[in-house]
Amino acid sequence: MNIRNPKSRHHLNIPRNARVLEVGGGHDPHPRSNVVVDKFIDSNFHRSGNIKVLRHQTFMQADGENLPFEDNEFDYVICNHVLEHVDNPVRFMQEQSRVAKRGYLETPNLMGEHLAPKKSHRWLILEIDGKVVMFEKEKVGFNTSNDFGDIFLEYLPQNSIGFKILQRTHADIMTMRLQWEGGVEVVVNPMEDKKLVELFTQPWRSDVYNRFLPQRSLGAEAMATMSAFGEVAKSVFKSKLLSRVGLF
Repeated sequence: MNIRNPKSRHHLNIPRNARVLEVGGGHDPHPRSNVVVDKFIDSNFHRSGNIKVLRHQTFMQADGENLPFEDNEFDYVICNHVLEHVDNPVRFMQEQSRVAKRGYLETPNLMGEHLAPKKSHRWLILEIDGKVVMFEKEKVGFNTSNDFGDIFLEYLPQNSIGFKILQRTHADIMTMRLQWEGGVEVVVNPMEDKKLVELFTQPWRSDVYNRFLPQRSLGAEAMATMSAFGEVAKSVFKSKLLSRVGLF
């Protein structure tokens, strides 16, 4: 079940002594992961760069749908932008809940896929009532030919402070993030549900916006903005400091 929606993968509640697995760390493994697995080691089709492994991490080649670990071998499992690529999402998430009782799942959501569509992404995803609902792009006629993803994934995050603040104040615009315990319920291709099909294929109205991006009070919006500005300022200062000493 979903127990929390963190604002980023760096805001997780993981005990210091927990043993952490990451499925699909790719070019950007989470620094908290102890063991990282990846299915593809000879191709970057499903990631944005070569596989990276940090000094404290153990790397293994493995398929996320058939993990080579014992039941509950880990305390926590992280899966960051991988589920949208897999063949069998139900099996994939069952394996994660088998090897760990708790975990974190992050994927592009439906809005994110429209803004930054990727041919390597097989699925469209939304979290609805605590369930992860997924439709194959082919089944709902999703077109990925107009890809402006680098604008939203690379250019704006690197060059626009305003966009950095937007990412932090409205984290759910492009991304689904959930921290789970005991497992995640995954619903795949519910074509018989006309309301869900319409949600994934038709233009959204204001009531749908408010459902997935609920309005905040002026005070809450101001607090979120100030917090985001502080995080951005800290991040910019850190990156400039590291670049000066040659570590970034």
